[in-house]
Amino acid sequence: MQLDGTTDALLAISIVWGFIFIYAVMASMDFGAGFWSMIYMNKKQLKATNIANRYLSPTWEVTNVFIVGIVVALFSFFPGGTFVLGTVLLIPGSIILLLLAIRSGFLVFSHAAKDYERALTYVSGISGFIIPAVLILVLPVTHGNFVYQVDGSHQLDFVNLFLSPHAYSFMGFAIFSTLFLSSLLLADFSNVAGEKDAYQVYRRNALITGPLALLMSFSIMMTMRTEASWLYTKMMDGLPWLILSFLLFLVAFAALFLPNRHNSDRLGKPRLAVIAITLQYFTASYVYGRAHLPYMVYPDVTIQSGFTAPETFRALFISYIVGFIILFPGFYYFWKLFMKDKRYIKQHE
Repeated sequence: MQLDGTTDALLAISIVWGFIFIYAVMASMDFGAGFWSMIYMNKKQLKATNIANRYLSPTWEVTNVFIVGIVVALFSFFPGGTFVLGTVLLIPGSIILLLLAIRSGFLVFSHAAKDYERALTYVSGISGFIIPAVLILVLPVTHGNFVYQVDGSHQLDFVNLFLSPHAYSFMGFAIFSTLFLSSLLLADFSNVAGEKDAYQVYRRNALITGPLALLMSFSIMMTMRTEASWLYTKMMDGLPWLILSFLLFLVAFAALFLPNRHNSDRLGKPRLAVIAITLQYFTASYVYGRAHLPYMVYPDVTIQSGFTAPETFRALFISYIVGFIILFPGFYYFWKLFMKDKRYIKQHE
């Protein structure tokens, strides 16, 4: 059956959004692990930094694969939309790339230059804390209030952006989500490793940062009502999904209080919490992404106006399907090797 242009564009944006979701979750855990590694660096007895470094060491490079995938998919499928986004986000995007390069470089050298390990850990931890806050500003920018045209060229209104409560709500959400997701995953990691003290630390951190992340999500909706009413109205059409998302958050939070049958001296089931919160973020992102359609940048750029030629899309779509078939077993093996292999997780420093 021949697909029409709208269906093609929806398939393409679904692939892009899939990359964005995977990167958002993995990067949050990755950035947060770097931050916690820095925070607990001087508390050797907790072994919290050791746990964070064991997770961080093999995962940060894999995480960066997905941000490359996002950029390539955007440019391939939506060259018109990417041109506008690239013009508008030239300065913020450059800052993000610089911070990612700094963090990646220092993560490498922190293991090689032992004399500077403390300073390098601070740099990588602080940059990992700032990156999500800057990265998420892409979302409120696409809502349209901060983009204007000068002689047919789109420009970003930096003054209004950094005076906007809506933008700061997104930044707060990114920060606390990063800390929450990483705390949950590191709690699970600590539980498998048998590190009781580290598990208690990360479980406590999740109990603190989880409600704060939820509070910032409510703040986003409140500020969206006045600053992006078109998006707020469309998100309210997906209210059942938003309610489901909230219920999944409660499941994740409650899982941290359930008895642990494998370790009777520890309270909580972190693996269940990680699964529930991933599903929670997926449902919330589905509502947001669906409400955002058909706009890439409101109100000028839609997925149809920025879309590539149909023939190009079909060739790219087949390439992505083949790529997923090849890469998926590799990512599964990676997960099994580093996240489930107790010989690695329980290794002694």
